[in-house]
Amino acid sequence: MNIPLLSPSRRLRRTPFSDGVEAAGVKAYTVYNHMLLPTMFRSVEEDYRHLKEAVQIWDVSCERQVELRGPDAGRLMQMLTPRDLRGMTAGQCYYVPIVDETGGMLNDPVAVKLAEDRWWISIADSDLLYWVNAIAHGWRLDVLVDEPDVSPLAIQGPKADDLMARVFGEGVRDIRFFRFDVMDFQGRDMVIARSGYSKQGGFEIYVEGGDIGMPLWNALMEAGRDLDVHAGCPNLIERVESGLLSYGNDMTDDNTPHECGLGRFCNTQSAIGCIGRDALLRVAKEGPVQQIRPIAIDGPPVPGCDRYWPLKANGKVVGRISSAAWSPDFDTNVAIGMVRMTHWDEGTELEVEAPDQARRAVVHETFWN
Repeated sequence: MNIPLLSPSRRLRRTPFSDGVEAAGVKAYTVYNHMLLPTMFRSVEEDYRHLKEAVQIWDVSCERQVELRGPDAGRLMQMLTPRDLRGMTAGQCYYVPIVDETGGMLNDPVAVKLAEDRWWISIADSDLLYWVNAIAHGWRLDVLVDEPDVSPLAIQGPKADDLMARVFGEGVRDIRFFRFDVMDFQGRDMVIARSGYSKQGGFEIYVEGGDIGMPLWNALMEAGRDLDVHAGCPNLIERVESGLLSYGNDMTDDNTPHECGLGRFCNTQSAIGCIGRDALLRVAKEGPVQQIRPIAIDGPPVPGCDRYWPLKANGKVVGRISSAAWSPDFDTNVAIGMVRMTHWDEGTELEVEAPDQARRAVVHETFWN
């Protein structure tokens, strides 16, 4: 099948690391927050194996930041999410569902608390900036909302600590999970968090200023030669194995956090001020009628999942598959599905209408990683 090429334009933004990505031999991109996001270098399978064994540098500049700055920054942040942020201190990162007034998911970003009056929201693929600006203006809050010149660079894989220590010093090893520290690179302060869109361990560097992008990229590449460092990107197989959800693929604003298995990040009773709080209190009381579940799919490797695949029981649609891939480590097709409560129990057998053929599918309770 011939895949159409992307036509570059000013509307499709390059990143501070695009020169390095191209020199590394990127083979495929997608569009994410109006920017280029690499999706493959050697092959999805080779990239997957290397990610699990070595270390990769990911250009994830597309994880744009929405900055909240001013006396009401903390109040605005709490209005956006049902997660109680009162105990969050500067230096922490929280995974936060962002919801609208109906409790529907608008985004699932990482909130970075830089100070009491300054936050970054590291967003998934949606124009969240407009929603946040509207809330700030509608409530007449004393806060500035904008998109700063910040481009994240992720270092992921089991050798990530070793690579980062060579560039930023041994102190980087002391950063705890979902915490950050400010460290120096060539006279520039950089926020470095122990986080990332994989379960293989690593860091995200919040690079302020595009001019320092390629010097940092080149320094990391040079320092990691004997660690088998490669350019990489979020990997479909590893993501699905790990149960890392993709906003716009596995969930949309039609879904509540509880349907997405994110209820543990909702402190709806105590998250006073959250815009969707009343709606989510009703959902929490009644419980979701459908929920995301890991699904194993029989047969040879499935084709790419670029649309929902119906999940059926006795010919009746009871859910859908939103992401799927062949897992070499688990020797089966792994998938993420939204399944009705009548059929979401561990071991339930269903039928999935994949593009090539109908296949047997089995519901699991937990993801593989």
